[in-house]
Amino acid sequence: MSDSIDQGDSIARNVGFSFAAQMVGAAATAALTLYLVRALGPAEFGALGIALGLGALVLLPGDFGVSGSAARFIAEHRGEWPVIGGLLRDAARLKLFTTGVLAAVLFALADPIADAYNSGPLAWTLRGMAVAIFFQSFFLLVAGAFMALGRISLNLRMVTTESLVEVVSATTFVILGWGAAGAAFGRAIGFTVAVGLGAVLAVRLVGRSNLRRGRGPEGGSRKIFRYGGALMIIDGAYALLGPIGTLLLGAFLNARAVGVYAAPVRFIVFLHYPGLSIASGIAPRLARGRNTEPDVPALVSGLRWIILIQTVLVAPTIVWARPLTDLLLGGGYERSADVLAVLAPFTFLSGFAPLLSLSVNYLGEARRRVPIAIITLLLSVGLDVWLIQDIGLLGSAITSDVAYAFYVGGHIWICKKLLDLPLRPVARDLARSLLAAGAMSGVMAAFGTSHLNAAEIVAGGVAGVAVYVGVLLVTRAVTVDELRLARDVVAAKFGRRRRGRSVTHEDVFEGREEAAGGVAVEQRVPVAQGQEESAVEGHGAERRP
Repeated sequence: MSDSIDQGDSIARNVGFSFAAQMVGAAATAALTLYLVRALGPAEFGALGIALGLGALVLLPGDFGVSGSAARFIAEHRGEWPVIGGLLRDAARLKLFTTGVLAAVLFALADPIADAYNSGPLAWTLRGMAVAIFFQSFFLLVAGAFMALGRISLNLRMVTTESLVEVVSATTFVILGWGAAGAAFGRAIGFTVAVGLGAVLAVRLVGRSNLRRGRGPEGGSRKIFRYGGALMIIDGAYALLGPIGTLLLGAFLNARAVGVYAAPVRFIVFLHYPGLSIASGIAPRLARGRNTEPDVPALVSGLRWIILIQTVLVAPTIVWARPLTDLLLGGGYERSADVLAVLAPFTFLSGFAPLLSLSVNYLGEARRRVPIAIITLLLSVGLDVWLIQDIGLLGSAITSDVAYAFYVGGHIWICKKLLDLPLRPVARDLARSLLAAGAMSGVMAAFGTSHLNAAEIVAGGVAGVAVYVGVLLVTRAVTVDELRLARDVVAAKFGRRRRGRSVTHEDVFEGREEAAGGVAVEQRVPVAQGQEESAVEGHGAERRP
């Protein structure tokens, strides 16, 4: 395959590496969160939650949409390494100014903001967060470029490095008595080291000469900045959706309420990782290049797998909200169980948001997202102000459910209009999966809903998943052939081979069904023209210019 039509790794391989990166990050974040909620307590953990919320407000607008915009143009020029090098250099220059200014402002205003929240530990926590978001912004640029190039295996190295360094640094600082500020500065050190590694990997992949002297498309900086303007509006609105409830809870209630709300939300984030992984592998395939058209069947397949995964992940958050919060969070977080259960619709819908929104971005139609993002933000702020004052802590959770329902629905409408996205099979899979999730919830509830030990949770979880899969088979939401292929990929990963041919991740993701002789006879999603399948056992050599 020539460089001019380089597609990077296969969709399934990129999904696999993206999921691995998410799991590494999830494991590190889970371990760190479990330590911090106990070591800091609700008040200081609440200060950290406020700092994370304010950091999010600065991070995405400070990026000015540059990371997403650069990724879109890089995906359109795959294989044109001098052009890619020029685009990366232009994007880094823009980001140095936009993110740098806002990070400096947050650092300078730390004391007045801490006084406004009446939280002493918040000032230095905000300063640590200002440093963290500066480097996190460049992390997003490099990670977005690797995703656009279909080299998500490189992101796995960056995420692993950032996670390990942050856990070690933050834990050490907290033990030394630095509190929430120590956790924030530990995060800053993690992203600083990861960005250094990302720069080395970018030089190896794109080429030093291409990064230094490569020329992007004519007016590259203007194109990145112009398309980034639309993304900035969207990202700015989206940046508010996550922390707006946290910030308003702190304003109307107190920092302790923020800690009670933020703790389960931090764990809900882990349940979004499968959707993020699928989005990372599929969304760049929606970019229109000189020789490629959007891969609509891949998008449909991605939606199908997100439905199947999210329903099985969300069911325990409803049925076992109290046992899970007791097990994970410990004392002082009893109200968090109610938050976790009420956020079930938000948890489910958030799995779809990355795939749908990134697909529109790569199509070059981000401006169509602007009205949806603004309306979602206004809806979220209005409902939060009303419901938090009226019903308290759970008001913010209800707001998140309603706002994300509108957000995801709006993006489905855009994809339908732009790509003539077939929605009937998506609706059919959703109905079947909800039926299976209902049966799974009934089985899990039979084990108890209030107080369960770890063994009962494991046993109930295994029984529930078995029932879930059984209902999916009965309703034909999945087939026995697909389950066999999944089993064969796992077997191949550990060195066992089936007779006939080796089985790849692509077989499972693209839905190939095998005949008795072991030959693939059907594809739900066609392989893109020119795409090479990757062997299961090895990543292979990276292409260099």
